[in-house]
Amino acid sequence: MLKHKIVWGLAVLTIIGLGGCAKSSAENTSNNWHTIVKQAKKEGTIRSVGMPNSWANWGGTWDNIRNQYKIFHSDTDMSSAEALQKFKSEGTSKNAPDMSDIGLNVCPTAVKQNLLTKYKTKYWNQIPNWAKDKDGYWAAGYTGTIAFITDTKDVKASQAPKSWKQLAKGNYKVAIGDVGMGAQSQYALLAAAYANGGNEKNLKPGLNFFAKLKKENRISAADTTIQNLQKGELPVTVLWDFNALNYAHQINSKRYKITIPTDGTVSSGYAEVINKDAPHPYAAKLARSYILSNKGQINLAEGYARPIRKGVKLPESAKRKLLPSSDYKKVFHVKDNAAWDKVTLKLGDLWRKDVLGAK
Repeated sequence: MLKHKIVWGLAVLTIIGLGGCAKSSAENTSNNWHTIVKQAKKEGTIRSVGMPNSWANWGGTWDNIRNQYKIFHSDTDMSSAEALQKFKSEGTSKNAPDMSDIGLNVCPTAVKQNLLTKYKTKYWNQIPNWAKDKDGYWAAGYTGTIAFITDTKDVKASQAPKSWKQLAKGNYKVAIGDVGMGAQSQYALLAAAYANGGNEKNLKPGLNFFAKLKKENRISAADTTIQNLQKGELPVTVLWDFNALNYAHQINSKRYKITIPTDGTVSSGYAEVINKDAPHPYAAKLARSYILSNKGQINLAEGYARPIRKGVKLPESAKRKLLPSSDYKKVFHVKDNAAWDKVTLKLGDLWRKDVLGAK
């Protein structure tokens, strides 16, 4: 899934340099809700990148927006880095994307590159501080928390790891994916670091953890895809909770055991950002607001993603798709997204040197 890959192209994007500072049409649009609705209906179109129907139930959201506001949607799936590059390369072209869904760790880059439009929506105060930019350039719509998914065809359910400590003592292969490319893989490494006393500025405990697994020949080279999971090539996989739940549901929920590591994990999210040169800025603002509304948050939960707003009352159908809140015992959040953004650019080299090179 392209959504998992965020780092490729970020270095190129940074080298290109800051964009022009001229005010765009999107930046000059009104934030009055009645005006947004009226003008969005006139635009009648919204074009996104990296927001495919199959991810976090975006399809349900786009259907609702079309049915309620007569705004028609199209998407091209791509990584967060590719989305930001698309924002920049298209400029004020009529074919430029209006919005995207990007990992929080690349949001500081998007702000520095002057690629985004500020818009807080009326739900701003209900979003935790760790999940939003103080000026309104970005805010998470949903969270992802690093989890373990165990294939009980390969590992007995009783031996499914519930903590990093238990995972370290196992005799099965562990898949984490491509740390040099994937957001999910990078947060998996970060979660291991936090659980062992590190953080986004000190990844050594996480690198040491996986280096030990490498010495024991326990790191799987298989990609963390639903196809490999179904084929039985992933005994234990470290990935976002919403992907674990979604994959298990699509294959056979009874076959898998999903656990949140009790000795520490990381929760982050994805932010629905608006291109400052959006050809349909009002439709983009309407979509961002709808995503944060009660209906929008419920749609995300129906796609196995935990809503960012805690006060939304979920129907039973959505609750059943999520793990109990009591499973999330020790959850960390990145405190310095700018620092984490810089670190992710180095993770591929660090992984190859400190983990894959371990003997």
